[in-house]
Amino acid sequence: MAKIISTLFISADGVAEIDPAWHFPYFDENMGRAVGEDYDTADVLLIGRETYDSFAGAWPGREAAGGEDATFAKQLGDMRKVVVSRQPLEFSWRNSELVKGDLLDAAAALKADAGIRGILIPGSISVVQQLLAAGLVDEVRLLVHPVAARKGRRLFDDGDAPYHLKVTATEAFPTGVIRVIYSPTAAPAKVGYDEVKDQVPEGK
Repeated sequence: MAKIISTLFISADGVAEIDPAWHFPYFDENMGRAVGEDYDTADVLLIGRETYDSFAGAWPGREAAGGEDATFAKQLGDMRKVVVSRQPLEFSWRNSELVKGDLLDAAAALKADAGIRGILIPGSISVVQQLLAAGLVDEVRLLVHPVAARKGRRLFDDGDAPYHLKVTATEAFPTGVIRVIYSPTAAPAKVGYDEVKDQVPEGK
């Protein structure tokens, strides 16, 4: 079964709606490598309409220009792109298609498709939120910037129950960015103060 992996740039206070003013100053070869590793896990992109519009407005032109980023632009163009939108779309970027029917059903079908190696969700906050709530995300890969954005849409919205996550990998970059890879996990056993009071530091 294919994994669904979410990859996001995010601020220290949880904002995943990128502002170039706080994002690009921290982008270096380490972050570029991490992004490349994320994309190498997948052969399908599952993205929201806003992310699709942003990508389709930039990457085909970069591929055609043949610059330093043309190889990555071609990789994106060659990937199958499944787009989540409530409105019909006319696609200008090759290998793009609209999600058919319900998002959760479509995501489950992609996971179960034996011909798919992996599904990556870059950005697309609302898509990630819906799939997290449905238990369909296998990994959340965050590049945490050392900045409190203080405004913008956050990844983890208000809800009735917490998401419990297991850290599977971490890496700190010289810029201060921390790469953290989480996978969903079961909630720990309930613990109260009486169970941890022996860990309280002794006064001096």
